[in-house]
Amino acid sequence: MKLYYSPGACSLSPHIALREAGLAFEPVLASTKSHKLQDGTDYYGINPLGYVPMLELDDGTRLREGPAIVQYIADLAPTKNLAPANGTMQRYRLQEWLTFVGTEMHKGFSPLFNPNMPEEAKTISKTKLLSRYEWLDGQLADKDFLMGEHFSVADGYLFTVTNWTKPTGLDISKFANVNAWHTRVAARPAVQEALKAEGLMK
Repeated sequence: MKLYYSPGACSLSPHIALREAGLAFEPVLASTKSHKLQDGTDYYGINPLGYVPMLELDDGTRLREGPAIVQYIADLAPTKNLAPANGTMQRYRLQEWLTFVGTEMHKGFSPLFNPNMPEEAKTISKTKLLSRYEWLDGQLADKDFLMGEHFSVADGYLFTVTNWTKPTGLDISKFANVNAWHTRVAARPAVQEALKAEGLMK
């Protein structure tokens, strides 16, 4: 398998999932700025949408969109408990979390990375994000991870997005449960391996 990624982008989420699952894969750097691979290949020729992540299977099949990719990865390694079994209410809970992170958190950060976005719009986005982190803080009050006591692919996705608080200047220091959760996830060996591989950690 190949994972097309860009350091620190949302592709860090499936990168973490692959390492947590213990699956063999080839990371392929795809610049989100130049939209070229390191050998000069036009990434648009591989993914017409131009963004990461994208997972390419050994038979050439390509899968886009982080939430779909991480569930696929989790299902390849069921004994790792990265996702509940298909068809169970707990699996729908996982999809609920992945959707929340994707639509409420991930997309909430997008305006903060846009240099053409007016400051007023960025302030509105930050206010909304902080309200979501406040709600998350309550959800994590009595749980180690989003789904309870076990790490899931939803934690990897939220961890990736929450890492964006520093470069965007979003202060979440008052949310003790969120910060304790973030520290727990960051300490996981597979997470540290992914961060080091992407040059995000020494």
